[in-house]
Amino acid sequence: MEILILVVTLVFELAIAVYSIVTKQSRSKIKSWTRIAMFIGFMMLSLGKVVVWEYTWGLFAGLLFILAFKEMFSLLRKQTHPPRYKAFSTLWKFLLLALTVVVTLVPVLLFPQHRLPQVTGPYAVATATYSYVDKNRIEEFTDQGDNRFVNVEFWYPEQAEGTYPLLVFSHGAFGIKSSNTSTFTELASHGYVVVSIDHPYHSFYTVSEDGKVVTINPEYMQEFNNANKGGYSLGEYFELNQKWMKLRTDDMDFVMDTILEQAEQKKDPVYERIDTQKVGVFGHSMGGTASVALSRERDDIDAVVNIDAPFFSELVYDKVTNELTAKSEPFTIPLLNVYSDDVWIQLDRSSSYIANSISNKNFKGAYNVHFKGAKHLSLTDLPLFSPILANLLQEGRRADIDKYYVIETQNELILRFFDYALKNQGQFAPKATY
Repeated sequence: MEILILVVTLVFELAIAVYSIVTKQSRSKIKSWTRIAMFIGFMMLSLGKVVVWEYTWGLFAGLLFILAFKEMFSLLRKQTHPPRYKAFSTLWKFLLLALTVVVTLVPVLLFPQHRLPQVTGPYAVATATYSYVDKNRIEEFTDQGDNRFVNVEFWYPEQAEGTYPLLVFSHGAFGIKSSNTSTFTELASHGYVVVSIDHPYHSFYTVSEDGKVVTINPEYMQEFNNANKGGYSLGEYFELNQKWMKLRTDDMDFVMDTILEQAEQKKDPVYERIDTQKVGVFGHSMGGTASVALSRERDDIDAVVNIDAPFFSELVYDKVTNELTAKSEPFTIPLLNVYSDDVWIQLDRSSSYIANSISNKNFKGAYNVHFKGAKHLSLTDLPLFSPILANLLQEGRRADIDKYYVIETQNELILRFFDYALKNQGQFAPKATY
């Protein structure tokens, strides 16, 4: 729809320019009524829900309004001396206006209208946001001596009785807590309390309850990008990942402790819905890595979902041989691994993913699912909200699989897995490839 509106608008403006050149008129009733009709047509599309109104349409709608208002004024005003016609001026104005049209449509092109993934559960879903301050940790990304704070958002059954399992989510390297909102909503609609964490200075941006905005730390971003480009030795790369994992797991540990403590007091409509005896963790990319790592540290985690992440916590670095090897301790917690092509092809040939290998006997009970044709970000909601940004962040690599099929199937698999592992409902026997 966005591309169609862009093309139609440019065609109409080109027709107006050509008409002006042919008739040698800089002003005409046809031009005025055409622009007025364009504004009315856009408003009718909005009112008819053909164009789903979002703030991203604001600039374009404002431009159409200004052009229509200008032409209405021109029609009402009597002109005794028509302006002198200049073909070059007409052409120049068309090019300038065409550029303006494109610029005003950039927000819509970046974030096009889309349908939300299907929610299948019986419960209406409510949300709530909180900011937690960890009085036992000083923020390492600033030199002000402040305690570290962590922002979280809950998705939970709004009008339901009883208590429900708690699921804790951690986003990817540059992600945000809403990266997999469709997953959280689907889970909550089936009777789960889902909390997603913003890791300050690791997340792209985060906003606390008091309005404090924190964006991603440039040094962390540079470290991560250099690591992906092979800018560090294997030993340095291993140490960086251990540092990142410590911050992530400390955040998740603190959030879980805070929530479980509040749940015992039952003084809040969100916390009182939590069954403290049934806890699962999951995450995408670095968040998935942290989820696996945290499940090794705590004995109250009952199930884990790893979405497209390496098991960095399961690796040991040998300085003598300069190699990464997998630990030998069996993983006994129910585990679901969901992989895109980006990770799947590395499981048996990359040292960073050696612990993820399907042949790793320590994870012989894990469920492994591969979405063939999917890219790393296909397993988040980003391709739904902004296909252009998703492709840019994946260096122009497009997924060869329907984006709705991926996210809706993944949501169903995660739901069925947690139902099986935490609620003892049904069986879980996923296909190896989707």
